[in-house]
Amino acid sequence: MLKQWKVFLAILAALGLCALPSMAAGSAIPGMLNYVEGQASVDGRAVTAKSVGAVQLEPGQVLETGQGRAEILLTPGIFVRIGDNSAVRMVSPNLTDTRVEVLRGEAIVEANYVLKDSNINVMLNGSSTKLEKHGLYVFNANSGQVSVLDGKAVVQQDDHTVDLTKGHQIILAAGLKKHSFDTKAVEQQDPLYAWSRLRSEYDAEATMQTASTVVVGGLGWWGPGWYWNPWWGMYSFLPGAGYLYSPFGWPYYSPGFIYSPGFRYGYRFGGRGFVGRGFGGNGFARDGGIAAAPHFSGGFGGGGGFHGGGGGGRR
Repeated sequence: MLKQWKVFLAILAALGLCALPSMAAGSAIPGMLNYVEGQASVDGRAVTAKSVGAVQLEPGQVLETGQGRAEILLTPGIFVRIGDNSAVRMVSPNLTDTRVEVLRGEAIVEANYVLKDSNINVMLNGSSTKLEKHGLYVFNANSGQVSVLDGKAVVQQDDHTVDLTKGHQIILAAGLKKHSFDTKAVEQQDPLYAWSRLRSEYDAEATMQTASTVVVGGLGWWGPGWYWNPWWGMYSFLPGAGYLYSPFGWPYYSPGFIYSPGFRYGYRFGGRGFVGRGFGGNGFARDGGIAAAPHFSGGFGGGGGFHGGGGGGRR
């Protein structure tokens, strides 16, 4: 019931019908821990869910997992996720020179917001990969592979560079010779990909709630960036204007877009909460669209209204 109540307030906030508790504006910098489950540590010190938003990797510090998973933030809109038995080192947390190194296991980088002058690099086995565009990138230290599921990256090793685009990868031990790979196989078989997709959905839902809070005046607006959401217990990314989609297809809305009449009055409520791209038993619906004017149908549970809540909370 508590989770459903939170979703209820979030939806009302999106419609401008109530105010939400104040949420502090984001001050996260690259290296901030944004999610953890299972066994994880920073420089040998155990971290838990209570460490989220309070622990950030300083230059040289290592985040590693045993049987666990973790997510850290880079520049606004960019997430680094690692799975079981993996490790990453924060090399440089500067916004103008952001570098992280994958030491062991596998990491997926979800890049939602890459500015023209960004300098975001992922280091692996003596190479450095610069993220050039919005996309999804996989780094495997065990096999020495750099793969682009979506987007564009430039890989440099010694004095050689190679451009990688969607569906291409390199094996560092074989030199900088790119080849095609089956992106669908990764999507269907890689556990870290599946978990990252789920995390991306929850990150997008948290952003929806945070943007709604800005609209009703419960949170100061500082432009695009990371904003702390205490209900979800993590930072969420707010675009500066309009909206964008993650490489997984989930929407990230700016406060201005949520405030627009087309958004505030373009949705209706049905048996699963928001119809279209909203809240419901399955979270966001990727294939939804703008429906008729909003109305309430039922209450919590039963035959409609807010039945199903917001997808079951954080994971």
